[in-house]
Amino acid sequence: MPKKVRHAITRLCFFFNAIYSKVIDPLKLVELENEVAIILCQLEMYFPPSFFDIMVHLIVHLVREIKCYGPVYLRWMYPVEGYMKFLKEYTKNLHRPKASIVERYITKETIEFCSEYIEKTKSVGLLESQHDEIVRGKVQEGYMLPL
Repeated sequence: MPKKVRHAITRLCFFFNAIYSKVIDPLKLVELENEVAIILCQLEMYFPPSFFDIMVHLIVHLVREIKCYGPVYLRWMYPVEGYMKFLKEYTKNLHRPKASIVERYITKETIEFCSEYIEKTKSVGLLESQHDEIVRGKVQEGYMLPL
């Protein structure tokens, strides 16, 4: 890749790193707004017009959104979208997807709860065999190990 193209893409990456950080200096927002305009102009010089759709244009408005609503990480939809994808995998009945998701999710949660509960319980009234004690190294008095 040519050096000028690499430089423009790197500047765009630094811009995104700056706006997606948890702490943003309000005094630097004006500087970031000017920076993104310059970056997009550079990208227009190196990429064809078909590259620029409405999504590329929305980058200009990100700084204004930060001014109005605060840091981006508080409004991120990536975790929600990822969880929705996870739930959609539970769909087996395409005619009633919501019921299918609920049924499989409740089943999974119930199985996980029961398996955790059973692991914590002790067996009552069941004797351990002598073989189990030998394997663990606890030999009773008077018991001879086979040769």
